[in-house]
Formats: sequence, structure tokens, C-alpha cells
Amino acid sequence: MHTAPALGGGIPPRPALRPLHLSVLGGRTLNVALFAPPADEIASARLELSRGGRVFRLPLELEPQADGARLLTATTALRFTDAPEPPAGPDAEAYGPGRPGPALFAGLWRVAAVLTRPDGQERRTGVAAVALPAADGPVAPVSPDPAGGAHFRLMRSVDGFAVLKVRAPAHQAELDTFALRWDRITVRGRIVARQAPSAAYTAQAVRRGGGAVVRAPLEWDGDSFAFDLPLAGMVSGRRAHRWDIQLQQGRTGLKIGRRLTDLRRRDQVIRTSFRIIALEDGSLLRVHAYITSAGALAVSCVGFEGAPDGAEGRV
Repeated sequence: MHTAPALGGGIPPRPALRPLHLSVLGGRTLNVALFAPPADEIASARLELSRGGRVFRLPLELEPQADGARLLTATTALRFTDAPEPPAGPDAEAYGPGRPGPALFAGLWRVAAVLTRPDGQERRTGVAAVALPAADGPVAPVSPDPAGGAHFRLMRSVDGFAVLKVRAPAHQAELDTFALRWDRITVRGRIVARQAPSAAYTAQAVRRGGGAVVRAPLEWDGDSFAFDLPLAGMVSGRRAHRWDIQLQQGRTGLKIGRRLTDLRRRDQVIRTSFRIIALEDGSLLRVHAYITSAGALAVSCVGFEGAPDGAEGRV
């Protein structure tokens, strides 16, 4: 599950540098701390990410430790691109403090270190893979980029070296917030990996089991959207119904949900209460907007006695 095939281009250099720490934190920040060879004189060092002829170089800082060991460390933000462009100059793919992180396209990227001696001689070596922690807490060790939706995941090749797997963001509707007020529920989110103009998307509530659909007007600000749940059309007297909240684009239904997160059990961590909401006609509803175990936004609602029937299936 966490193993990638060996990359082409010959046998990787041996021995590999052993990491003290090697991870992608927060879905997009690469953190590296490698043990430097104790007998080598090192004037400078760099980390290289390479795939298909593209190479990104990241300077490594040499940090002496109290126990006599030396660490090679670096931190950089990772970015995704689906249309790689050639470098603009000889140093265009060298990254460091004050410069943006590398923009990587989908696929497997080889991770290597290059050590430079004081006489200018370079030694290239691989980086040993690290095992993912086997934790079962509320937070997962690997998560997507919360801003762009891409996945940057460190994996182990079959020959024991670290590789970085990059996966493109999926077309989805990411939930930012939903605000519960006394007369409405407002949903705010954003489109990730947009595939159509804003006018092509519609917001709707789809009733589970019955297939009834109630639409709601959308407001847009770039890729961000907002709308009020069409609660008046989602209630039928005192009979409770459950609704999935989604955006529709052509024949594609995008369930609105919280997916770009490191939370494992989102339904247990993101807890919400029931709310009494008054509609414009004076009727009262008992509404529960919540996050499912899969991270999707759903709503359960029921009218109090005397509430008028809603227009189920209204479009």
C-alpha cells in the first residue's frame, strides 16, 4: 500500500542517507533531516527531486548536533501544476528561502541528495525511505494539500529508497463552513479543480431514498460559493427526511464535504447540534446539519405540527 515500483534509470546510488525525519506536513510542506556521513567533509549539500528530465534543487543546511552528529536539513512548500513549463534560466529550478517551492506534476519523483566536498567534487546518493507511523488517532499521518487539493505522499520504492508520489487534485466541492442561524443555514465552500464556468453549477438538496431535488440560488466569488439551504422545500409536515447537499455540473453531482483535511473520523470530530429554525411563513423546523463519516454535508429536517407541506421535488 505504501510501496512504489523501482524507478528507471539504473540502480539507485548506495549507500543511502538515513533520515532522522522525512515527511510532508500539513499536506504540502516537505520537511527533511538527514544524517550526514560522519567521515565526509561537506562544503555544501542539496536535495534533488527529479522526474522525466525535470530536476528541482533544494539547498540543505548542515547542522552540527550536541552528540557530534551532523544533520542536513531543509523545509519547503510543495505546489502542484498540471502544465509544467521549462525553466526560465539556469537557476530557475533551485529553491530556497524567499523563493516559492517547486511546482510538481503528477507521478513519482525520485528523492536524492548531492554532497559537495571543499574541492568541488560531488557525491550523489539516495535517501532511505521511512515508515509511516501506525497511529490510530483522530489525525491521519498523510493528508491532501488543504489549499489546492493535490496529494504529496512520500513512499518507499521496492528497493528501499524514498520517492515522492504526486497526485492531481480531484474535481470536488470543498466545504468551508456552514452557519446555523435562527431563520436559515448558509453553506460556504469552494470548487477544487474546476471543470466548467460558474454558471454551469447549481446547488441542490437531494432526498435520500426518494430522489426528490430542491435547488437553491448560488452566489460566487471566484472559486468560492455560498447559498442558503432551501429548507422550505425540504420539509413535509412532521415526517423527517435526510438530504444530501451537493453541486450539480452537467451530469456530475458533487457532494459538498470536508475532504481536504487530516481528520480521520470527521463525523465524530465535527459535531453539530439540532436547531429550531423559523421559516418566512412562520412555520418551525427542527433541523440537524451534520458531517457524515465520509465527510459529506447532510441535513435532517422535520416540521412541527401545523407546518405546511413543502414543495418536494421542486426545481
